[in-house]
Amino acid sequence: MSDYFHYQDSQLYVEQMPLADIAARFGTPCYVYSRAALTDGYRQFSNALQGREHLICYAVKANSNLAILNVFARLGAGFDIVSGGELQRVLAAGGDARKVVFSGVGKSVAEMRLALDAGILCFNVESAAELERLNEVAGNMGKVAPVSLRVNPDVDAKTHPYISTGLKQSKFGVAYDEAIALYCRARDLPHLHITGVDCHIGSQLTETGPFVAATEKILALVNRLADEGIRLEHIDLGGGLGIRYHDETPPAIADYVAALLGALCGRSEKLILEPGRVLAGNAGVLLTRVEYLKHGEEKNFAIVDAAMNDLMRPALYEAFHEIFPVEQEPSPQSSPPSGGGGKRKRQSLIYEIVGPVCETGDFIGHARNLAIAPQSLLAVLSAGAYGMSMSSNYNTRPRVAEVMVDGGAAHLVRERETVSQLYAGEKMIL
Repeated sequence: MSDYFHYQDSQLYVEQMPLADIAARFGTPCYVYSRAALTDGYRQFSNALQGREHLICYAVKANSNLAILNVFARLGAGFDIVSGGELQRVLAAGGDARKVVFSGVGKSVAEMRLALDAGILCFNVESAAELERLNEVAGNMGKVAPVSLRVNPDVDAKTHPYISTGLKQSKFGVAYDEAIALYCRARDLPHLHITGVDCHIGSQLTETGPFVAATEKILALVNRLADEGIRLEHIDLGGGLGIRYHDETPPAIADYVAALLGALCGRSEKLILEPGRVLAGNAGVLLTRVEYLKHGEEKNFAIVDAAMNDLMRPALYEAFHEIFPVEQEPSPQSSPPSGGGGKRKRQSLIYEIVGPVCETGDFIGHARNLAIAPQSLLAVLSAGAYGMSMSSNYNTRPRVAEVMVDGGAAHLVRERETVSQLYAGEKMIL
């Protein structure tokens, strides 16, 4: 459990605020974030990079709430985006377009124009076809587009195949062996300016080895580019550092950065990193309430008001999230005697934690040992990244509220949707 989520007098708190109070005020399900946790993660990166020219670009796809983006913008962060919509969010949240890198394999003409008008730092180009299109779009606008190539180093990230992006068979990036020729082509295109190189091998990595291996291959490429007369302003080593969901032991941020700096061997180019999950993941929880307990011969089910549309990761990746009661059971010493007054101790049982969506795959957690009752509150931990950002309206379920806690104050940073909002843009034919 994160330092910013802790038990106090048998109640689970976020910073100085009881989660039960947040549920009473804002309802469930809802996402709850700790501003202090977000700030601490960013500062761990900036402290580790002190004395080295760098830019920390928060990966917006991890969680794109405006309040979260604003926290990072005020700390001086840049942003890694993968769509025009994410760029508009960054600008609305007070982010600096000159600190934005634009990744993604399918940038449209409209998105390119939007980014060029905004004056972003760099396009991370992921194919030869994109390189040609960007040159044409920039020329039509009378602009020069700053570019780097996202190079695929063919390094095994040793993570879930859905979030491993650095192998030869991946749709992401340009092949390592083709990078020199593409850089030479970019140099010849009149409306492009080469600024750097980019590499991102995957997400939820828990070892430094793959990062170091990728860095070494990228540096070899940088040296070959210099031989061709192409000198880079920055080296972007992406993101992907994992967090602890259950029993993982990822390196500390300082150790991860130290490994990268060691591999860079004192190079002078600006270093860009794109952390996402490691900044937001353990800064948030999904708060949910037990609706029913259903006991069967083989399994017991705790049916909660959160579902796979609210937190897709378990259904999509079979991902594990710790689940804790918001109110702990009293210890045996403090339990009332049999037949006495006071609160009755609940029986601890093994439950499947499932939601109300009409899918067998709608689960939040398997085989969890919990002492709960109908209306018990549960906190699904490590839900700050790829929780709300991947949520949907499946089964016509409005997306949930989002709350940010700052010390002893809770702020509603996204209102709960209503059903009427979901179909407001739909039309019936006569």
